Amino acid sequence: MANKETAKAILNAAEELFSEKGFAETSLRNITTKAGVNLAAVNYHFGSKKELIQAVFARFLNAFCQQLEATLDDFEKQLSGEIPDLNKVLMLLPTTALQSDNKTELDDNHRHRLGIFMRLLGLAYNQGQGHVRKFLKQEYGTVFNRYMALVTAASPQLTNEDRFWRIHFMLGATVFTLSGADALMAMAEHEFGIDADIGELFSKLIPFLGAGFQA
Repeated sequence: MANKETAKAILNAAEELFSEKGFAETSLRNITTKAGVNLAAVNYHFGSKKELIQAVFARFLNAFCQQLEATLDDFEKQLSGEIPDLNKVLMLLPTTALQSDNKTELDDNHRHRLGIFMRLLGLAYNQGQGHVRKFLKQEYGTVFNRYMALVTAASPQLTNEDRFWRIHFMLGATVFTLSGADALMAMAEHEFGIDADIGELFSKLIPFLGAGFQA
């Protein structure tokens, strides 16, 4: 297996197993068995389990954050110094995440990968993965600080403490919703006969988050 394909196979196996079993419960042996490679390949490409976990996050976030920078540039130009609308600010993240030229890819692959990423993000908080939070802040802090500046500008009535808690309440609701998006949409289809896609899910989620954030 070529080096590039070996690294990709390891990452594919790692993100699936981490999201299904958790970081602590997934061994490097589990990953190499699923990927069909030997343990030396993990050490060669990633160095350690911690660095592999960080690489899994980086694969999701590198392209996303690059696009988010451009999205923020456009949004900030349109503001012209006005106070931003919170719901519009919140929509910047899903709008960026769901950009795709192919609707089938958007509905199927993007929904699946967003679910995996949100489960991983939740696990990073729940399983004491402090190195992940440090890595995310170091590598992507600049762009997310720009985003948070818009959130702050859109909620001048809140204290920093209130804003801290409400951001994490929003994160919790988002992780729950997106990590189980397939099951939730299947339930909605069964109950109401609607065939919702991930974009429609966000159109329902964002007003709920915005209202709770400003309550």
